[in-house]
Amino acid sequence: MSKERKLAFTYNAPVTLTFALISFIVLVVGWITGGKSTEMFFMVYRSKVSVAWFVRLFGHVLGHSSLSHYAGNMTLFLLLGPVLEEKYGHATLIEAFAIVAVISGLVNILFFSTGLLGASGLVFMMIILVSASDLKRGEIPITMILVMIIYLGSELWSMVVAKDNISQLTHIIGGLCGALFGAVLNNYKK
Repeated sequence: MSKERKLAFTYNAPVTLTFALISFIVLVVGWITGGKSTEMFFMVYRSKVSVAWFVRLFGHVLGHSSLSHYAGNMTLFLLLGPVLEEKYGHATLIEAFAIVAVISGLVNILFFSTGLLGASGLVFMMIILVSASDLKRGEIPITMILVMIIYLGSELWSMVVAKDNISQLTHIIGGLCGALFGAVLNNYKK
């Protein structure tokens, strides 16, 4: 008699899955409140420093303007997150998210008068960090160089040519943070 295998769902990447779930809840609550909750807590912009200002500084990566904005970010986020969580651990990934959120939020506050929301800076950090996962002392993977050239080149091109509501600078900041994190986190491999 053969044993039957039962399928079981696993919460395999808690940071990634929890982030995606919270972002979805933020999106739904934003719809319910007509965008007021998103603007109040999940969009970073120039304002007086307050408790809400600090919440927005970290929380803007959880906010999304539409279902398609959310889906576009979460598709790659859910693909890359489990790989990074397994390689670097939950705490390291949370720290990386917080650093990218704060840097991109502060840059937006200092240099732009528009609001910023969405996880695309995190996604681009994750893209570069995954491509940097094979970094070893004295070696740089050609795949990482190509990803950075193609990615940074397209973002720089879009900054000059595109007239859209996409913050290419946030993508570049995320990508540069991913390269820096990759170098630091993989510095001790032989």
